[in-house]
Formats: sequence, structure tokens, C-alpha cells
Amino acid sequence: MRKERNIFAVCDLEVEYAYHFMEYLSRKKNIPFEIRVFTSAQTLLDFVKEHPVELLLISENAMCDDIQEQDIGQILILSEGIVPESTYEYPSIYKYQPSAQVVREALACYGEKRHIPPPLLQTDRKHVEIIGIYSPVGRTMKTTFALTLGQVLAKSRAVLYLNLEEYSGFEYLLEKNYDQTLGDLLYYLRQNASNLAGKLNGMVQTVNNLDFVPPVLSPMDIQQTSLKEWTQLLQEIAGNSVYDVILLDLGDGVTELYELMELCNKIYMPIRTDPMSQAKINQFENLLRLWDKIPVLERIQKIKLPYHRTIHKGAGYFDDLVWSELGDFVRELLRKETGGSV
Repeated sequence: MRKERNIFAVCDLEVEYAYHFMEYLSRKKNIPFEIRVFTSAQTLLDFVKEHPVELLLISENAMCDDIQEQDIGQILILSEGIVPESTYEYPSIYKYQPSAQVVREALACYGEKRHIPPPLLQTDRKHVEIIGIYSPVGRTMKTTFALTLGQVLAKSRAVLYLNLEEYSGFEYLLEKNYDQTLGDLLYYLRQNASNLAGKLNGMVQTVNNLDFVPPVLSPMDIQQTSLKEWTQLLQEIAGNSVYDVILLDLGDGVTELYELMELCNKIYMPIRTDPMSQAKINQFENLLRLWDKIPVLERIQKIKLPYHRTIHKGAGYFDDLVWSELGDFVRELLRKETGGSV
């Protein structure tokens, strides 16, 4: 029997805000909670008396003594600016910012408080598919394909994209700085942080429903991570999150790269057909045979991608990918593999 997820309740007296927030949460496939939204304090209070609430995000004008007296895992205040003195004991989150940022801050606060693995994250997991994207050849649009594939898959599945390249360029591509990156997640892993899944949820970013952890800023974070650590990280994500698919955008800086590939259910290899590119692919395949990595060789699917060009940066770049010829290529690729629609 599948264990019920714990409850993330949101209460705001501003009806339009509450339902806009609920609409956003309903599209998120990686939220490891059952979501409930309330537009009155009394309705919330009646619910809490009958159902255990693990996390409550409540506007400052809805908060009251009766709610404070309830057995709620953690309470966060949705603040409009100046936090009332009566709610000082609770962490506050600024209300009028993008919903994605509100959720990230809420999950980060939750993760910081929980010093043991949160019960809501211990689910009876179905199979988690790990898909690798790698090529020994440069300039094959490997990452472009990975981001397109991720967005298409995220239309119907919960997908997490991890870039394991030494130089991803994400901050420059998306024109955005990130407070925490994959390097921080690896640090928490090495410190044996018991709430790693909570920390992951607090740093995940989303573009077009595709979740990703901002890539490392220093190539040393990739080069100095062992196979054991990558394996442990993937096991933590697969066992303590609600993702159906983990996409690994692999680079040559990964230690024991071929062994990490063995963890993948399938590997897409973008290729080029010029003589030099073919020579590099032949060398790569021969090494797999020499090192007895035949299972890896059998999981590789070579793909020749259509040309794609965009002048956009930021979110516009991601939008262009989905609706380009490359997006059509990915949808057709998945149709052939699944025998159905995407």
C-alpha cells in the first residue's frame, strides 16, 4: 500500500492569490506533499483538528492564536513586508514574489528545520529512470538536446535535470545568479546531511516545468566527486523525492565516467558524421569493449540532431527549444520509443 504524503497547507484570505498559488502548485510534479489551500482561518482550523499538517504557509492577517495552538509540523508566515510582532517566532517569506521562489524558500526553511529524514519524503518508490546524455564529440548540441528532451518529458512526468559538465555556462545563458548550486548539494552530501532531500527541494529551479539544480561554478566540484558520491546522490534523489526521471548531462570531467554510465537505463549520444568525429566515436566504443563495458555500449542510442539556432537568452531560449525543429525531433524520437503520443 502506498504511504500517504504529508500535507502542505496554504492559507490566505486573498482568494485570488490563494487560488493562483494552488494552480501553480498543481502543475508541480516534484512537490512531495499533498497540497491543500484555504481562504479562511476557520476552515483551516477545522481541517487541522482532523488532519495532521506538516507544513503551513499562512498569511499574516490569517494567523490567530487558535492556529498557533495546533500541532503543526512547521509554520511559515506569508508576509506583505513588515512582519507583525505577534508572528516573530515563525520564519517569514515575502508574499509578492514569483510562486516558484515562494515554494523554494518554504521548502528550504522546512529542510533546515528537519534534522531527520522528513517522513513525507519516504515514499514507496516506483522505478526511477536515469537517462544519460553524452558524446565524445564536441559541438553536437548535447546540452541543447538534453534541455529539449527534459522539457518535453516534463509535460507528463516529474523530471530533474543535472548538468555534470565542468563548464555549463548556465548563469550566463539564463542571465541569473544562483545562491546555491550542485556544488553545495555535493557538500551537504559529504557532510552526511540527513535532510538532503529537503535541501535539494530548496535549491531546485524550474523552467517550463523542468526542474534543475543550478550547475557547479567550479570544474573542481565535478572533477573531485567520486563515483561513490554520484551514486549516493542519485540514490538519495531516487529514494527520497517524487521524480520519475533523472537526466544526467555528462561531461568528460566526471571521474569514473563509464562506471557512472552503467547506472543509466539509456544513454543518448548526439553524433556528427565527419571523419574526425567518427574516429573519436570509434575510439570511445573500442575502449568500452576493452574495459568490458558492453552493457553501456548496448544502452547507447546514437542520434543526429537537426540544426538549431536561436538569438534568445534566458527563459526565451528554453521556449525556443521546445517549439523548434529540435523539439519536433525529440517528440518524434519519444513517440517511436513509446509507440504512442508525447
